[in-house]
Amino acid sequence: MSTIKAGVVRKGMYLLFRGQPSQVTKTEFHSPGKGSAVMRVRLKNFQNGTTQEFTFKSNESLEEIEVNSMEMQFLYQDESEAVFMDPRSFEQISVPNSLMEEATGLLKPETTVYVQVYDERAIGISLPSKVTLKITHTEDSTAGNTVGQAKKEAELETGLKVYVPVFVKTGELVIVDTATKTYVSRA
Repeated sequence: MSTIKAGVVRKGMYLLFRGQPSQVTKTEFHSPGKGSAVMRVRLKNFQNGTTQEFTFKSNESLEEIEVNSMEMQFLYQDESEAVFMDPRSFEQISVPNSLMEEATGLLKPETTVYVQVYDERAIGISLPSKVTLKITHTEDSTAGNTVGQAKKEAELETGLKVYVPVFVKTGELVIVDTATKTYVSRA
């Protein structure tokens, strides 16, 4: 662990906040005309998955923690956790579902992700920017329904539903943006 000043905190950093590991998801530096500058920070707590905002004085000291990022493959997910495997050592690690909310509907077996580990415990994952998934069901397009950018709903192999152009058919592979959970293109 190292000590840093709150004025240099950036999005994506990991801090020990009130004794619990947290990731900085948003920062806003504010320098009023009078008084000292402050850094407004949104922190995601890895113990319970909650997000909170806090304001620090820019010269206040914070503890930055070292988080290891391990490349792993998604195996499966049950009611309580998701299981990932290191493809080199075959070591498995579990991530609680409370930390997997942003990945819902985006992971299929053997998808490669980065699992963040702190103090020998998984605290979160980083998804690839795009994933390729197969369409399991979508309605057939009707002739003449092409005004503007016509879209239709499609269900993917993971259960996620996205809107796709009318020319996309059941059984095709599509690329989905993991940040917005939206269709990008056909694969």
